Amino acid sequence: MNKEFEAHFSELGYTQPTAIQTGVEAPLTNGENVVGLAPTGSGKTVAFALPLLAKILPGDGTQLLILAPSQELAQQTTRVMRDWAAIIGVNVAALTGGANVKRQIERLKKNPEVVVGTPGRVLNLLDDHRLKAHLLTSIVIDEADELLAGETRTDVEDIIREAPGDVQLSFFSATKSEALDQLTSEFGIEVTTVDVRDIDETQGQVKHGLMTLPANQRAVMLRRFSRIPGFQALVFFNQLGELERAAASMRHEHVAAVSLAGKQRQVQRADAMRDFRNGKVKFLLTTDVAARGLDIPNLPAVINYDLPGSLVTYTHRVGRTGRMGASGLVINFGNDHDIRSLKQVLRGSDYQLQPLYFAHNAFVDERPQRVESVGSVAKKTARPEQGSKAKVRSGEKPGNTSGTGSATAKPKPQRAKAATSHSSKKNDSAKVQAASKKPHTHKKHSKNKGMRHKHQLKNQEGK
Repeated sequence: MNKEFEAHFSELGYTQPTAIQTGVEAPLTNGENVVGLAPTGSGKTVAFALPLLAKILPGDGTQLLILAPSQELAQQTTRVMRDWAAIIGVNVAALTGGANVKRQIERLKKNPEVVVGTPGRVLNLLDDHRLKAHLLTSIVIDEADELLAGETRTDVEDIIREAPGDVQLSFFSATKSEALDQLTSEFGIEVTTVDVRDIDETQGQVKHGLMTLPANQRAVMLRRFSRIPGFQALVFFNQLGELERAAASMRHEHVAAVSLAGKQRQVQRADAMRDFRNGKVKFLLTTDVAARGLDIPNLPAVINYDLPGSLVTYTHRVGRTGRMGASGLVINFGNDHDIRSLKQVLRGSDYQLQPLYFAHNAFVDERPQRVESVGSVAKKTARPEQGSKAKVRSGEKPGNTSGTGSATAKPKPQRAKAATSHSSKKNDSAKVQAASKKPHTHKKHSKNKGMRHKHQLKNQEGK
């Protein structure tokens, strides 16, 4: 390591290089094509930055090009590169989509020795002859498994063709893809692979929790999490529409949250990242591409609002927490079917999933017991017990609710039989007969009778 770099390395609080930094230093210094595989948060940017910067000749034009899959990762890498490049008097320019292209062209006129950019914008500036590739000595493809998939692969291939034939190529990622196995046949190069994923010790202790929730309760749970002092989380979504619905719900409930999505303007995305890094908001709602490779120091948690469909995606999502020895928490939302699918996806990996619950404003490992409030218990005990009335179907006798006669009804209390004489029976019979002769319109009859009585009194007075 350059002596000037060693001093800055110590100033930043590092005591020794990580496994990936040690593993790629010699082959990169020697000009070899390298594939570097290391866990998320293990210092891959510094791993390629220091040996490649050490070979740059200040004032000799653009010699190092670094490609990243997103604007945020490109800006993050630019900050790291500038920090180290300033020590040796080297300039770094960022070329990303969404930013002012005229300003970027002005920066290129100063012939920066290092350029960091997204493939689309870099290729556009190469085609316009604003960016010169003939002096390039090294190209780094960061998050290579992402950049060598889909449409961006074609852009990367076109960019490499613009460079000299002997340009040094480096590919870095936390996960290995089929494309990385085909570099020799696809690009016609020999590569040195440095894979430290099994020996790296930079990862902190990360708990992977399963929280069973229906879809309509997930935004509600985020609101509850927001009440935890000091809590922050990167929240991942599979679809942009679901992200927007959750963001609207957060705004409605006055929860401090920002979004990071591809269709936003570069200024909006930069503001969102700044507010989240500075702790002004609780949640950063994002998608996989937008958040790929982001380094947010001491991030407490990652929440999979929608569960990922592959081990690679899960690895890159959860790698945002527990970086460089810090502890972290991963919260996976889903219904029973979702969780079964996730377990299938992660089968054979080292991830240990366990149930997670939220009670009394804290995360707990055991299902909390529901305790009724004193008020609700009091209401129940103050109410007298009443026998439940069974519904009687047409044609059934009370008590037979099944239609089979198997149901038993509570027997009616028997009236006590008293010894009676013959005369008392006759009296009772007479009373019943008298009662049966009373008219049903007793009140109406009484009213008419009262009116006739009143009329008679008036006649008597008139006489």
